[in-house]
Amino acid sequence: MADESESAGARAERLARFQPASGMVTPRFSGLASFMRLPVLDPAEAVGDRAGEGAGEGTRLVEIGLIGIPFDGTTTNRPGARLGPRAVREASTGTRALNHATGVAPYALAACADLGDVPVNPVDAAETARRIEAFYRPLAEAGIVPLTVGGDHFITYPVLRALGAARPLGLIHIDAHSDTDNSQYGDTQYGGARLTHGTPFRRAVEDGVLDPRRCIQIGIRGSMDAADERDWALAQGMRILTMEEVCARGLPEVAAEARAVTGDGPTYLSFDIDALDPAFAPGTGTPEIGGFTTREALHLLRALRGLDLVGADVVEVAPPLDSAGITALAGAGIAFEILSLLAERVAARH
Repeated sequence: MADESESAGARAERLARFQPASGMVTPRFSGLASFMRLPVLDPAEAVGDRAGEGAGEGTRLVEIGLIGIPFDGTTTNRPGARLGPRAVREASTGTRALNHATGVAPYALAACADLGDVPVNPVDAAETARRIEAFYRPLAEAGIVPLTVGGDHFITYPVLRALGAARPLGLIHIDAHSDTDNSQYGDTQYGGARLTHGTPFRRAVEDGVLDPRRCIQIGIRGSMDAADERDWALAQGMRILTMEEVCARGLPEVAAEARAVTGDGPTYLSFDIDALDPAFAPGTGTPEIGGFTTREALHLLRALRGLDLVGADVVEVAPPLDSAGITALAGAGIAFEILSLLAERVAARH
C-alpha cells in the first residue's frame, strides 16, 4: 500500500509525473495512443516491485491503473470486442484534463497510468481467466484501483475474483442484459459453457466475490432465452431495474436506489456499452433497441459520486461493427466519466 505518511511535496511530484500529454503542447493525433494520453507503466513497477522516482521501496507508484483486456473468446453473438481496448485508447486521446460538468480534475486527485493489456489467450477462456486474475491480484493488494476496458463481459468475472478475494463486493451493473445465465450451448451436465459473456455475475456470486444483496442491475431490456436468468438473480436478492422502470421513475430515483442498494461498502461499477441505444453505440456484439442515450448515461454516472468504488470497467465495444468510431468515442467518454468518480474516491481516502 502507499505510504500514508507521504509528504505533500512528494505527492505533488508523483501527481506531476503521471499527467496526460496536453493537447495544447502536442497534437492529440500525434504519438502512440494510450488511455487518456497517460504515461504507460509496467504493472510490476506500478505496484512498487521496482521502486521508481519519487517512491520509496515497496510503495505503489500509481493509484488508478487503466488496463485493456482484448478478449472476446466467449462472445455468443457478433465478435469484435477484442479490439475494444485499442479503439478506446485511440478515441480517448480526445479527452482533456477537466470534467466540465462536475469540475473534477482526475489527474490532480490521483496518480493514473496506462498499465497496458492483460496477455490473454484468445482461444482459451479458462486460461484467460487465470491470467486476468493473476494480473489484478497484485494491483488489488497494492491498493491500485483498476479501470478496465474490454473485451467482452466475461472479463469482469476474473477481475471480480481478484478484487473481491478479501471480502464480497457490491455491484452497480449498467447493461441491456443481466448476464446471470447458468450456461449456454447445452445442459451444464453435458458440456454447457459456464464461462461466457452471459454468465459472469452468476459465477461471481457463486464464488462469493459478489454480495447479491448489494448488487443492482440498471437498464435491462430486450428478449430473453429463458426466465431463469432473471429469476435466479432475483432469488439471490439482486435488484433489477428494467429500462421500462428506469424510464418511468427517472434517473434521480434510479441513482438514489443504486446508492441505497450498494450502501457504504466497497462496490464495483460495470458498464456494458450495449446499455446505450444502438443509435449511439452500434458497434457492439448484442445490441438492443430502447436503451440509454449517451447524455442519460453521463447523468446517471455523475449521480453516483461519493460511492466507495474499488474498480470499474467498460466492456463490449466492438470496433469492426462500429460506424465512424462513435461507439469507441462513447466508450472513451464513459471511461473518463468513471475515471472522474474513481479519482474523487481515491482523493477522499487521503
